[in-house]
Amino acid sequence: MNGLIILLKHYIQTRFGGRWADRTAFERWQERQVLRQLRFVMTHSPFYRELWGDIPLEQWRRFPIIDKKVMMDHFDHLNTAGIRKDEAMAVALEAENTRNFQPRIGNISVGLSSGTSGNRGLFLVSDREQAAWAGTMLAKLLPGPLWRPEKVAFFLRANSNLYESVRSGKLQFEYFDLLEPIERHVKRLEVYQPGIWAAPPSLLRLLAEEKRVGRLRAFPHRIISVAEVLEPLDARIIQETFGLPLHHVYQCTEGFLASTCRHGTLHLNEDVVHIEKEYVQGENGKRKFVPIVTDFSRSTQPIIRYRLNDLLTEAESACPCGSVFTAIKQIEGRCDDIFYMLSETDGGLTPVFPDYITRAILAASPVIEEYRALQIDVEKVVIELQVAAGFVREEVEWQVSTSMELLMRRLHCRIPNLTFAPYSFQPGLRKLRRVERRWQIEQSHLPL
Repeated sequence: MNGLIILLKHYIQTRFGGRWADRTAFERWQERQVLRQLRFVMTHSPFYRELWGDIPLEQWRRFPIIDKKVMMDHFDHLNTAGIRKDEAMAVALEAENTRNFQPRIGNISVGLSSGTSGNRGLFLVSDREQAAWAGTMLAKLLPGPLWRPEKVAFFLRANSNLYESVRSGKLQFEYFDLLEPIERHVKRLEVYQPGIWAAPPSLLRLLAEEKRVGRLRAFPHRIISVAEVLEPLDARIIQETFGLPLHHVYQCTEGFLASTCRHGTLHLNEDVVHIEKEYVQGENGKRKFVPIVTDFSRSTQPIIRYRLNDLLTEAESACPCGSVFTAIKQIEGRCDDIFYMLSETDGGLTPVFPDYITRAILAASPVIEEYRALQIDVEKVVIELQVAAGFVREEVEWQVSTSMELLMRRLHCRIPNLTFAPYSFQPGLRKLRRVERRWQIEQSHLPL
């Protein structure tokens, strides 16, 4: 079966199939897909076969959980294509250095994750998996049918064969390198005139500024946020500038995990991945969890019970679209970016989730245009701010300090030493993390 047929098959299945009567019926279907995947992996992956031992496949939720370190340590015996880690890494790094993103080993595309945490990961995707991914992606993200002419601009740190595979028929695709200056992006957009822009929110903010000052005339009909956590401040400014709803994709090395529906709600893509929810301590009944991913759509590099380092918040009510897929209120970022403050009651560590910090800062003043909160150690937090022209920065800093103190008191935490600095982030090589913890804690000391 050639790539175009596979793409069309998955496009049709995703866009027009999957009409389950209820969540129970869907979960029965999903369980069958997982078991089919596990039978293949048991036969073709020496690592997983040894890891699972004598545990029956039907009891797969008992299988040990793995993470990026385990996957990279056992890369050679985990993947089913017989590709060695050192060989794949050499090919991927060569692509990074030359900016020629067509790395392949045989019929397998090789990519390198962005490594936000400093621990970069490899991913392998076969031609068949690329075509299937492209069909699923197009079905979920294209506003119209596949046969309607469409131009897409993808703004990414690195291109890959995976993203190039979304070309199909009348669909045109152009890669925009995030390392290029914003002036070059503006010129290319004016010439190319794409209808769909997919970019990290930090880059979309720069394009919004170019639009507001009149240097950018190109206008999309759909904007998709990718690669970074979509913060409320960024979403508001981007939507106000372009007058469009902002769609969102949650895609990483471990799979195509979530995308927005027609109502703008982010749903887990549970028709291609199974997500177990490792719930963590929350507030007011909010359902925060770490996802444990089993991808039943990829077999070259199997992802089975893989614990991500991300923190998600489940929606409190069902989406009006009627989907049986789990609705997500917010992707808060990495677990490593949960702040830990000293408790006023026992002196231990109290978790302060990223969205608490975000809400405290944004609630302090409507004239905050950009911000980052950096926890340097247990008693020191630096907040970078960019304030709208014409407003007194010192007043805004005082308002943020007051809001942060109120948050700490509500959580019964000691108030940290709070200092301020100018906003300094430049979009490009690094992903934007608006809330970032820069000090390390022994896992055994964490209360979560």
